Amino acid sequence: MACVLVDIGIGNLHSAEKALRREAPDGLEIVVTDDPDAVFRAERIVLPGDGAFPACMAALGARPGLAEALDEAVRRRGVPFLGICVGMQMMARAGHEHRTVPGLGWIDGEVHPLSPSDAALKVPHMGWNELSIARAHPVLDGIGEGDHAYFVHGFAMRAAPAQVLAVCEYGGPVTAIVAEGSAVGAQFHPEKSQRTGLRLLSNFLRWTP
Repeated sequence: MACVLVDIGIGNLHSAEKALRREAPDGLEIVVTDDPDAVFRAERIVLPGDGAFPACMAALGARPGLAEALDEAVRRRGVPFLGICVGMQMMARAGHEHRTVPGLGWIDGEVHPLSPSDAALKVPHMGWNELSIARAHPVLDGIGEGDHAYFVHGFAMRAAPAQVLAVCEYGGPVTAIVAEGSAVGAQFHPEKSQRTGLRLLSNFLRWTP
């Protein structure tokens, strides 16, 4: 069995790969690839993202058949999927970073610039923040109200409430975790979030939607 860590050529995947290997149950291989066939056949899929939404969507689109393989696996076959940081944002209908760019359309929401109500709060939002749980989900098993996660982002998803699992407070509520069907997304970096992040990865790698 394989969990595919999708490599779209943007960002350093080493930390995510290392954390996934640490938490993977026996018999689950972690494979880093951009091969659409491997993505289509995967038992689980993780899509990290780093940098700008338009660049990440362009990088995905530049790999023939990859976006289609993701959509077929996740939306039609129900393969468990985890989007991390911009990888979560790519699940939205669209992103408004520099210009409006369509996303994968799996989440009923769009990505907008962070605009904290407190002018003293810096953008990008960078550092540890507390999670506030909006509703229960298997990937949140063992993760509680007030647990800390590590964020680095200047844009955030505004999603339908029914799809939001957790938020954090940064001059207003900021979407931290979303879910729809077999797809889950985390705005923070689980691989950098110590106990909370490793627990989320462990839960995801064992979750059966």
